[in-house]
Amino acid sequence: MPLLLRRKIKNKKTNNAQGLWAECSEVSFAKDNKRKEDKRMPIKENVEALALKTALGYLDKDPEKNMLKLLAWFDKFDRKNTLKSEREAIHKVMGNKKGNWYKLVMSLWSDIDAGVRNRLFENLIINGCLLGYQRQKENKEKYNCNVPWAILLDPTSACNLKCTGCWAAEYGNHMNLTYEEMDDIVNQGVELGTYVYLFTGGEPLVRKKDIVRLCEEHQDCVFSTFTNGTLIDEAFADEMLRVQNFMPAISIEGFEEATDGRRGEGTYEKILNAMSILKKKKLPFGISCCYTSNNAEVIGSEEYFDYMIELGAKFAWFFTYMPVGKGAVPELMATAKQREMMYHKIREYRHTKPIFTVDFWNDGEYVGGCIAGGRSYCHINANGDIEPCAFIHYSDSNIREKTLLEAYRSPLFMGYHDNQPWNDNMLRPCPVLDNPGRLTEIVEKSGAVSTDYQNLETAKEFSDKCVLTAAKWKPVAERLWSESNRCMACGKCGTDNRIIFP
Repeated sequence: MPLLLRRKIKNKKTNNAQGLWAECSEVSFAKDNKRKEDKRMPIKENVEALALKTALGYLDKDPEKNMLKLLAWFDKFDRKNTLKSEREAIHKVMGNKKGNWYKLVMSLWSDIDAGVRNRLFENLIINGCLLGYQRQKENKEKYNCNVPWAILLDPTSACNLKCTGCWAAEYGNHMNLTYEEMDDIVNQGVELGTYVYLFTGGEPLVRKKDIVRLCEEHQDCVFSTFTNGTLIDEAFADEMLRVQNFMPAISIEGFEEATDGRRGEGTYEKILNAMSILKKKKLPFGISCCYTSNNAEVIGSEEYFDYMIELGAKFAWFFTYMPVGKGAVPELMATAKQREMMYHKIREYRHTKPIFTVDFWNDGEYVGGCIAGGRSYCHINANGDIEPCAFIHYSDSNIREKTLLEAYRSPLFMGYHDNQPWNDNMLRPCPVLDNPGRLTEIVEKSGAVSTDYQNLETAKEFSDKCVLTAAKWKPVAERLWSESNRCMACGKCGTDNRIIFP
């Protein structure tokens, strides 16, 4: 029988971290629903995880009152200082009750369903960060390769929209990962310490039933999806409430004109309807924003941020446009001036707005540069090709022929492992957009091939489209780097591949 932690409260007036530790460390045997996480987690990890889950129950009683006590308890739990920088940052923001971060955290109790909140806390914080990260670290050292914190995978190349500048629209609907293949990817990933899985595409929700089935089968993992939002309805939201471990990131390009201009007329209204459904049912969701030369000023505006927060978004992922594929539109690439504007705006809002933000290019200083190639994440397309990045369509491994570990140790991924960071300036993290030529070197050396099955594009052809943009960004990045606090992920604190914010 799995272990189930039960609090035996001898003193209900527990007022300090030591008392909470004692309260949460008493365990007893009990019947359980045979959840998979209990079976595939080592006993020591299992007991520690259960202690943390009980601590979460303590927090639920009065989150505002008990938050700092729980953080003090986490300090005791993190004996190896695996999350030292993160803990210090959380102590700082939670100590300021007037701050935006405090408001965001407290909104998780007022705005999010309790079952969903607790499940995501268990899977993301306990499994994904505390226990999973330690396992990733051990396997990285054991196998001398990268092991990712998250895996992106494409259930299908099919999409119900045809967006301007999107490579997925060129692939058609002929490529799909089977349910069994996706299930095997998750099983392999968890063995190595990866508990976070994000669906891309295509439009992942074309495969709703299989996604829900994965969430059911892997209740110890967090699942998310980049989605156009048009397939989110009441029925699917009810399934999200039931499985509790899934949250979408809805792609939106700004307001109605920009969104419909890229994604098609009527898309914006469908997105607003999806957000309304999710907010009504107290389901967490975020937004995914691709800033381009056409929309950067809107995406970076305070009006836009405030409206997304009003709609209920709790997090926002930001990407700059990449000219992937021969059908790309290089003119959509953001200018150096626009990229700098986004650099400043996102940092400003990070200190003033109750929404968690990540810019996957401009936040390189927090994570030591490029996080692809399995350093923090990798991508598996709908044909099973294991790629370093969702924007790098080259591979020397396929999930139908190799295990994940074999792919991580392949020449292409080892090229990333051995050469990251690509630049001493962490505001120039990308081997294509910021350092054109670096990707070409490792692709050619590894023998990796293009995975764009419609119009094969060499790494040199891809990189050549970025040369002018990179040259214009370089002096701006050098100035910003000299003005910044430099890299906040030197490796000394053990946070060399996770995103942290002051």
